Parts: sequence; C-alpha cells; structure tokens
Amino acid sequence: MIYLQLFISYFKIGLFGFGGGYAMLSLIQHEVVEQYGWISQQEFTDIVAISQMTPGPIGINSATYIGYSATNNILGSFIATFAVCLPSFIILLIIAGAFVKFRTNRYVDDAFKGLRPATVGLIASAALLLMNPENFIDHKSIIIFIAAFVLTMFYKVHPILMIILAGISGLLLY
Repeated sequence: MIYLQLFISYFKIGLFGFGGGYAMLSLIQHEVVEQYGWISQQEFTDIVAISQMTPGPIGINSATYIGYSATNNILGSFIATFAVCLPSFIILLIIAGAFVKFRTNRYVDDAFKGLRPATVGLIASAALLLMNPENFIDHKSIIIFIAAFVLTMFYKVHPILMIILAGISGLLLY
C-alpha cells in the first residue's frame, strides 16, 4: 500500500510542481511530512540540504531519498523517482506529437524562429557569467572556439562531430 501511496504522491508532485524542484518543495513537504508522516520536519529540512549538495535536480534527489526513507528499500526510491519524472515524460510525448503535427504551421515556425536568438542570448549570458579571473580564457581556447564557429556556420559540420573535434583539439593543445 505504501508503494501505491508513494507513486500517487510523487506523480501528483511531478504533475503540479511547475517551476522546478524548488517550486515543488512545499508540495513535497505537504505530502511526505504533513499528510503521510513518512519523515519528520527536521528530516525534510536535512533532505533539502543534502539534495542541494548532490548532483541532479532537487525534486528527483529528494524523491529518491524520501522513497527510501519511507520504505527502507531501493524499490521505494525507484517508485518515488519514477513517479516524479513520469508526468514530465508524458507531457513531452504529447508536445512532441503535437509538434510533429504542427511543425509546418506558420505560427509555430515563427515562434521557433523567435526562440533561436533568445536561446543564443541565454547561452552567451552563461558564457559571460563564467568569464572571470578564476576561469581564465587563453588563446588556445579562443582558437578552438573560432574554428568550431567557422566549421559549424560556414562548412555545416554536424554539431556532434564538432563537439568531438573540439574535445580532441583541447586534448592535443593542453
């Protein structure tokens, strides 16, 4: 019975947790601390701290830990983690199906054309944020960047091949 409760709770959290892991925290707390009492408030606070320190999304990390805490076995971890991811997977499948159907639609095409510069701007913003004295960029990195840009833009080298070539170049130059 606890496995079904875990699945339903975390499916609901995944379905209504708009805004990512931090937005999910109040819903997670309500479900696991207040409604079911699987963990205490102090344990929940500890889980949030641990989930922030470990790699990966906080919602998934907390689901894995709370699933284990509630059942004392890995199956609980798996069920909670699977359930929190499942709604996003289903929504993406629906969106992908709609995209295939409407990809030739003028408005959808225009929307994606508008998103391209925004995506480039976000990536450039992240790159600028990382350009600081701790992350020194030398002339070798600039050469790799320019070569990758030219090969991708003007010679239409496939991006995956470009990533591999840039990695090999970095390995050889450094």
